Amino acid sequence: MAAGRRLISFCDSFGHEEASVSCSKPENGCVDSLSIFHSEKAVEELLQQTPVAGMDEHLIEFSEALRTVAKALRRAAEGKASAQAEAAEWKRRYELERTRNIQMERKARMAEQFSAEKNGDIDCERVKNSDNQSMLQNESNEYSETGCMKHGIWSHEVLRDRESDSNSNADRNKIMRKASFKLSWWCNGENGDQHKHDIVSFERGNITTAERSSKQISLKWESDPQTVLILTKPNSVSVRILCVQMVRWLRERKKLNVYVEPRVKVELVAESSNFSYVQTWKDDSEISHLHMKVDLVITLGGDGTVLWAASMFKGPVPPIVPFSLGSLGFMTPFHSEHFKDCLDSVLRGPISITLRHRLLCRVVRDAAKNEYETEEPFLVLNEVTIDRGISSYLTNLECYCDNSFVTCVQGDGLILSTTSGSTAYSLAAGGSMVHPQVPGILFTPICPHSLSFRPLILPEHVTVRIMVPFNSRSPAWASFDGKDRKLLAAGDALLCSMAPWPVPTACQVDSTNDFLRSIHDGLHWNLRKTQSFDGPRDRDL
Repeated sequence: MAAGRRLISFCDSFGHEEASVSCSKPENGCVDSLSIFHSEKAVEELLQQTPVAGMDEHLIEFSEALRTVAKALRRAAEGKASAQAEAAEWKRRYELERTRNIQMERKARMAEQFSAEKNGDIDCERVKNSDNQSMLQNESNEYSETGCMKHGIWSHEVLRDRESDSNSNADRNKIMRKASFKLSWWCNGENGDQHKHDIVSFERGNITTAERSSKQISLKWESDPQTVLILTKPNSVSVRILCVQMVRWLRERKKLNVYVEPRVKVELVAESSNFSYVQTWKDDSEISHLHMKVDLVITLGGDGTVLWAASMFKGPVPPIVPFSLGSLGFMTPFHSEHFKDCLDSVLRGPISITLRHRLLCRVVRDAAKNEYETEEPFLVLNEVTIDRGISSYLTNLECYCDNSFVTCVQGDGLILSTTSGSTAYSLAAGGSMVHPQVPGILFTPICPHSLSFRPLILPEHVTVRIMVPFNSRSPAWASFDGKDRKLLAAGDALLCSMAPWPVPTACQVDSTNDFLRSIHDGLHWNLRKTQSFDGPRDRDL
């Protein structure tokens, strides 16, 4: 009875609190998520203080209903915030469109003024200067508002109606305004490394996708490479011998500057004092500037060495030439026996490359004020894994894609993989093999507690949020490319999105050929004996 009275008194207080939350509207119009959070915590504390044996079944069901209501309120608040953000974006696009129309009208008016100036009506130079100044001011304001995503949508194109069969001059000169638009991708501005590419266009009622400039990405040197970084697999005699030969050949024949790891330089100098020209770095602070010094990275090892090379660069990554000295080698197409011919072809160029996308992962603690208050981010080339660690309980994870709820994961864990990592842990957990240049995020459960839980492939532009709920029986552990494990307690979240800096790896033939050859040679994919031809056949009717 005491438990029932405590629960009834809590229900009354929860009802008053819910009413106050629904009545009070903050400035942004969203429900106060802090009050909802306190409501959930209060339900948890009440259930922990009250022995379950002394409570009626309907009280337990009612407490579960209260918890569900609190979650629903929180999700409603998140949805409302997302809707307001979308409305603000559409308002911004409307303002940009209106500014563009004003500029078009000014250009037309300026043309009329120029024609009138020929008749001596107005001072053309004065009008031109004033209009140009106002147009430049509007364009600068527009660029400051949109940043690098300038002119994401184009519209309002004036088209001439050429299909009119009328003989009258009015019909032949008929002008119609067509609501045409063009969706474009833009990054780093006009002077950046990546240029604007039209991906979808709409004209005269037809939607078409722009033709790809190339089926395979090609890299062409505009100037000869000067500096090479060599990264090797440790504790391997064959790798050490190959490294000595390669360093000597690059220096004596190609006249290149060679960087190696500090450990490798000690081994080279111990081998011979003639290797004193080899350069290295003193501390980790110099590694952040390597991409400004190194033109090419050579890896001697397996896929793990490629992962190590990618982890050294927290931003842009130089092109990587991976040599196969490991066991499988999904990302190492070059063979060490012909390293001179391979490197000579790469240094001469052009070469085919594979842009391997990476995931940018950030841990947001429960005590953080917002999602931007995160710990140091991680860049992963293969996958990020959220598992239960040493706990005997099932992992309980709430998954969101942008602001949309995806599912609750109950099982051994979850894998968020890149397409380059689709042939790694994700494949072992039942995920699909995906071409490495397909931009996407693989969503693969680990031994789920549901037979209908199948893997997903999400688009590259989304942000995946994995949260440990407060009712989880145990915390979770996150590992990034198999290392740097982080504890995720109740209320903590992991945000994963596509990183803007891919890892370019050189191809022996092209991206598709190398990928198919790797799964045939490494996995013996679909390898079986051919069916005998002397068996039974269909009879002719």
